[in-house]
Amino acid sequence: MPNTLLDPRNDYVFKRLFAASPELLADLINAVRSEEPAVEVIEVLNPRIDPEELQGKFIILDVLARDRAGHLYNIEMQVRRHDPWSARSTYYLARTLSSQISHGASYTTLKPAIGIHLLDFTLFAGNPQALWRFELRDRTQPHVLLGPELQLNIIELPKADHLDALTGTIVAWVTYFEHWQEETRMNQITHPPVQEALQKLKALSASDE
Repeated sequence: MPNTLLDPRNDYVFKRLFAASPELLADLINAVRSEEPAVEVIEVLNPRIDPEELQGKFIILDVLARDRAGHLYNIEMQVRRHDPWSARSTYYLARTLSSQISHGASYTTLKPAIGIHLLDFTLFAGNPQALWRFELRDRTQPHVLLGPELQLNIIELPKADHLDALTGTIVAWVTYFEHWQEETRMNQITHPPVQEALQKLKALSASDE
């Protein structure tokens, strides 16, 4: 495998790969949210990368997608922690929810806004858990869910890779994001979508653009 492969964790590369491949995006979502019914991504709402997105101190190239049930997904890769990280992440998720309706529209039309954030850093040091899901739940009775409108899924990639804390297809995706340049490791992956993502990464890496 050539050593000139682009880094799939790069904001620009990540969006180029997944915004153009809804089926791969859906597989990644389903891997992170394996306890939920599988979803089918029917539309990527922001497939283009505008020049202004590449400017500024902190570049945010998220992928906004809709599944067949109308649920909205905000998927992004973060390689560095910029404080206040939690405030920024919550703000973008809330904006995804509020952008669905205009002034005076019925709230009954709102669909859940679901964040999928892949972090190439440790967010919660000293805690072995690598995959997190935050929802609106009661503090004293966490089994009581206020509603599904806001959900934030976070995976700490380095922790997931080193602690062997996860099972299922998410393991293949973690290996892809953490070991994409290691031919031996990548050849051991049998999950077809990840192998397809690797081939797309090779093609993108070979592009003069």
